[in-house]
Amino acid sequence: MIFIGGLGRSGTTLLERLLGEFPGVAPLGEVVHLWERGVLGREPCGCGEPFTACAFWRRVGMRAFGGWSPGLADRVLTLRRRVDRTRRIPALVARRRHPGLSGYTRAYSRVYEAAAQVSARPVVVDSSKHASLAFCLLTSPVVDLSVVHVVRDPRAVAHSWRRHVRRPEDGAPMTRWRPWRTAVHWVVQNLAFELLALRNGAVVRVRYEDLLADPPAVLVPLLARLGVPAGSCGEPSGRSAAGHRVAELSVAHTCSGNPMRFTAGPLELRRDDTWCERLPRHHRWLVTALTWPLMIRYGYRPGDPRGPGAVSPPWLPPGVPASGCR
Repeated sequence: MIFIGGLGRSGTTLLERLLGEFPGVAPLGEVVHLWERGVLGREPCGCGEPFTACAFWRRVGMRAFGGWSPGLADRVLTLRRRVDRTRRIPALVARRRHPGLSGYTRAYSRVYEAAAQVSARPVVVDSSKHASLAFCLLTSPVVDLSVVHVVRDPRAVAHSWRRHVRRPEDGAPMTRWRPWRTAVHWVVQNLAFELLALRNGAVVRVRYEDLLADPPAVLVPLLARLGVPAGSCGEPSGRSAAGHRVAELSVAHTCSGNPMRFTAGPLELRRDDTWCERLPRHHRWLVTALTWPLMIRYGYRPGDPRGPGAVSPPWLPPGVPASGCR
């Protein structure tokens, strides 16, 4: 099972959709939200059908639990509130397990196993993002877990979280965060995945910018590092293998995620750098001030992106380059 983690708006859904075009890989969306948005809310699957009406998810539910039920969803959500929290990561690192942890991870393992069987694909992808869920799953003796940590320039992420976006499921506005809050969450989530890598080692980092620059150059080695057999995955379908800028996406049975999960057909792979012009300068500097140590670690260069004469902020170590959008 491939778990895609990172802060939202960092390209996790895009990566999942591209991985799902490899034969043998089944993208499931954000399984962490399956219980509330799918089972209880009956929001649409990526195929367009309501979750409870989707033939794929009906078969998964029958195989895993004998069928979906509100009682099952309520039990999992209750356990989630108790064990799947960022503040509980230190306890998980110290191996102090909550009594409900095994039951919580067992529900996910049943979903993964049933989805692999129903799809007839040996690898499933969960793009739930949350580091706390990855730590929980790491305790499961039956989940063969590989983690992909997706990072993106925090200024671009902050700009994305400021946007007015409506959910295609119901037209309601998606959550918006102020730049300072995005920066704090960006640091916390990425530090959590750094800690996961120190504990487990099976964490592969992917930068959003590298993925958009040359998708095959990122995807093929990524699957090799994750130990996905080449014979089962081969090459991605559509034009993403031959043309780096267009991917042909098939219909995916993703239970939750951003609006891209509904996309089918050709998708232009183009970087979104609108933050360079539209994110106010004081917001860029605020995000940089709060995130610069990890920015440098991940290869992002702090500074004012509005000109070649930009200089490093005074709090940066000597020699750290400061340039703008690349």
